[in-house]
Amino acid sequence: MKPAPFDYQAPDTLREAIDLLASNPEAFVIAGGQSLMPVLAFRLATPSLLVDLRRLPGLGNIAVGDDGLSLGALVSWRDIEDDRRLVAAHPLLHAAVVHIAHYQIRNRGTVGGSLAHADPAAELPGVAVTCEGEITLCGPAGSRTVRAGDFFTGPLSTLRRPDEIITELQLPKWPSSRRWAFRKYARRDGDFALAGILLFYDEDRQGALRNAHVGVIGACPRPHRLTGVEAVLNGHAIDDGLIRQAAATAAEEVDPPDDLHGDAAYRRGLVATLIARGLRAVAQNGDA
Repeated sequence: MKPAPFDYQAPDTLREAIDLLASNPEAFVIAGGQSLMPVLAFRLATPSLLVDLRRLPGLGNIAVGDDGLSLGALVSWRDIEDDRRLVAAHPLLHAAVVHIAHYQIRNRGTVGGSLAHADPAAELPGVAVTCEGEITLCGPAGSRTVRAGDFFTGPLSTLRRPDEIITELQLPKWPSSRRWAFRKYARRDGDFALAGILLFYDEDRQGALRNAHVGVIGACPRPHRLTGVEAVLNGHAIDDGLIRQAAATAAEEVDPPDDLHGDAAYRRGLVATLIARGLRAVAQNGDA
């Protein structure tokens, strides 16, 4: 199918873009278009106006600083993949982005587009939630910052208002000694995850885990942390028994839907397996 007719504007400033959205309740924002264009092609949405952000200055920046990492909304997956600073500054983000779709899509897809689209199987929302990221939005009333854990409210649903534009994702500073894993299972390479996990932890001087963060994508209506699994991990040295306990807790804690790709029990099993594989790989190799 083809999209329904729409008007098109490519403003030069953020204020102009916000004014266009505020004056037209049926307007949509477009950045890379990798999520929006299929929606328009199937006429699942019929906006009267597309506001293209490609000319807005400053939204394509990646900043690595003492307080963490800042990603502008127009940063593409390929920008992240090619920025070698991020291999050390945020290895979990870098590893997750490499698994997004295929290189053609990574050339066009953007940080802001993925956050706004809020697919529960998408990698970046999972990184944002697991790593306690913060999302900055700008609208007619000014800017506001929302915790990523609060931003995603359900499948393809967020706290973003129709007249707001996502401008930035901030991720906290990543310690060099931190251990981490990303695991994803999809039917084909490049597909969305049937289930995926993101985890990291720090260690104290005795080797006990602390500050464990475990996130899940794909097997849930929205990306979220598995706090029960985190509680199992914190305060203990990692061994086979702890890994089995964490995997079993993950299977109990996650609440996946049934769909044509797999029932809830299958996805619970996937999450448990991915947790176990991720933890085992981290214990053996330091990261995964």
